[in-house]
Amino acid sequence: MDVGGVRRTVLPGGLRVVTEHVPGVRSASIGVWVGVGSRDEGPTVAGAAHFLEHLLFKATPSRSALDIAQAMDAVGGELNAFTAKEQTCYYAHVLDEDLPLAVDLVTDVVMNGLCRAEDVSVERQVVLEEISMRDDDPEDMVGDAFLTALFGDHPIGRPVIGSVETVEAMQAHQLRSFHVRRYRPDRMVVAVAGNIEHEHTVELVYRAFGDRLESGLEPAPRREGKFRPRGNPELLRIHRDSEQTHLVFGTRAFGRHEGEKRWPLSVLNTVLGGGLSSRLFQRIREERGLAYSVYSSVDTFADTGAFSVYIGCQPENLGRVASLARGVLEEVAANGITDAECARAKGSLRGGLVLGLEDSGSRMNRIGRSELSYGNHRSVSETLARIDEVTTDEVSRTAASLLARPFGVAVAGPHRRTRDLPAAVRHLVP
Repeated sequence: MDVGGVRRTVLPGGLRVVTEHVPGVRSASIGVWVGVGSRDEGPTVAGAAHFLEHLLFKATPSRSALDIAQAMDAVGGELNAFTAKEQTCYYAHVLDEDLPLAVDLVTDVVMNGLCRAEDVSVERQVVLEEISMRDDDPEDMVGDAFLTALFGDHPIGRPVIGSVETVEAMQAHQLRSFHVRRYRPDRMVVAVAGNIEHEHTVELVYRAFGDRLESGLEPAPRREGKFRPRGNPELLRIHRDSEQTHLVFGTRAFGRHEGEKRWPLSVLNTVLGGGLSSRLFQRIREERGLAYSVYSSVDTFADTGAFSVYIGCQPENLGRVASLARGVLEEVAANGITDAECARAKGSLRGGLVLGLEDSGSRMNRIGRSELSYGNHRSVSETLARIDEVTTDEVSRTAASLLARPFGVAVAGPHRRTRDLPAAVRHLVP
């Protein structure tokens, strides 16, 4: 398959290889994407996918952690990974001539990581430090709390990183089982972008996976999911001695497979809080100076999503800020957006898309996510055209539907009791 410069080959065992040649660069980026994330965990092993991501770098049968680090440092490359709700990605960014090393190294880590008990003990402390680091960043902490307020104890509502309790209880045999059962070639995508050739890349991947590729298997079906809400959104308060209060509130939104709703939602998000000219930024920061950071964002999963507004402000301004932000959303829900706002937001999205794809790493991320999430690819030109097709009426209808849904709320700051919060915050939740 060849779509807009993206080529795709399915190897035995269902492993998908997607590549994009990027003219004018001397780099190559490879990502091994696994269709497994924190959503696949039970409550007693919350954080296992993220813990495993750390652990696989510690040792393989042929490499120690030091060997892995030295091999990448010797070519000036970058090696890392990240875990999300529905996928995990292990990636490397190297000079184009070092692609064979990068493919071999990343594949070795992903498929052959040993999950040794002694490494679990060491890496457990690293993950606990990461949790502490998250807790020291109120914006990250309140973002995790918001998803819990919105989705409750559903796996989507739990932090990707897990909790101190679950990480401290995690054992090597649980992580090995998670690895063996879920890290299968049919659930993986190898995405490569840069100064590369498709056929050569496929050959490198085929050699690296070796006997892990079994004939007759097809790629695993894309994740569809069936989100069933567990109760209504709530208000969560986190007490912390701080100079600011951090507020996040929003609604459950659309899943990525719900038709074409994501396009008008992207425009709506941009109008509300996606830039310096957005309504929230103008109303709260520019006109009244009540916050430094104010924005909106969208999280999208297979069968549900989240639209949220974040504001950091002085505690005494929290009630006024919450009232203003809610007023902006109510205005747009009732009256829609203007043609000028729609045009400006579409221009912002178009520019952001193109400017964000000017290196091999971002190209690799785009094709890897697209293959794993949708099983198909739009060219950049097709995506730009689809953004252009969004109408003011579409965005206004989306706003009326989405912003009428119940809000979930998370607040972190020097508020010792929920009843101490301003009424404007408490009344965000029905």
